[in-house]
Amino acid sequence: MARLSAAERAKLPDRAFAYVDSDGKRRLPIYDESHVRNALARFGQVEFESERARDEARTRLLRAAKKFRIVPVGFINSQLRTERGAAPAVVDMPSGFVTMLMTDIEGSTPLLDRAGDRYAELLSTVREIHRAAVHRQCGHVVEARADEFFAAFESPPAAVESALAIHRDLAGYRWDGAEAVRVRMGVHSGYPTRSEANYIGMAVHTTARISDAAHGGQIVVSGDTRTALTGMTPDGVRFKKLGEYRLRGIPDEHHLYQLTAPGLSARFPPLRL
Repeated sequence: MARLSAAERAKLPDRAFAYVDSDGKRRLPIYDESHVRNALARFGQVEFESERARDEARTRLLRAAKKFRIVPVGFINSQLRTERGAAPAVVDMPSGFVTMLMTDIEGSTPLLDRAGDRYAELLSTVREIHRAAVHRQCGHVVEARADEFFAAFESPPAAVESALAIHRDLAGYRWDGAEAVRVRMGVHSGYPTRSEANYIGMAVHTTARISDAAHGGQIVVSGDTRTALTGMTPDGVRFKKLGEYRLRGIPDEHHLYQLTAPGLSARFPPLRL
């Protein structure tokens, strides 16, 4: 890749760079294939002014990669490692009684096959929708790995509001190529154990199993969360009793409910148990 001279760099418009800071300094040129590949490799070395600036630069970079038909597998893996590696800086994760939300994309493998080179950008968009919904409710993103997402909340109603927002925002998003993205969700309240920047314990495993049991577009909550929401259920939210189930690897049976609310699908096959 030929290095840009100062004169050549000055002639380029702002849109030829993935990141322009508040002082007008332009970084990560993306105007041709070789510079896009270089920007993908150097992205983690740039100090961004804010997390929002990082997210916007990442989105522009992924769009440029798509334009030049670059499949940025290494970049995505690096971003996943960065997210996990950055987590220890989070010191305000809730402890004690915590409501956990886990999601994963339904049919992610056939979706990847259909989306092809567009999958990286699609996945980035799904994650941003999740993060925005969680942050609006003062929740905490614990982990985002491949097509899975894990968040924690001090307030049970905040977890439910976030789950609703994620489903509605995904349903309302105009996906490139008309790709429908549906996520299955599980919500459970309990006492997980803090382990550095993550959680461990039976409560975490229970949340994961509840999420696994759901279908795309469905929010399944545990009886513990249903009880915790007594007197605090968000407006318009109802609970459809699904029954009492023994989840794989979980010793105790759990009452499970389907969350219903305006704008959500109401009819689903039996749980995936």
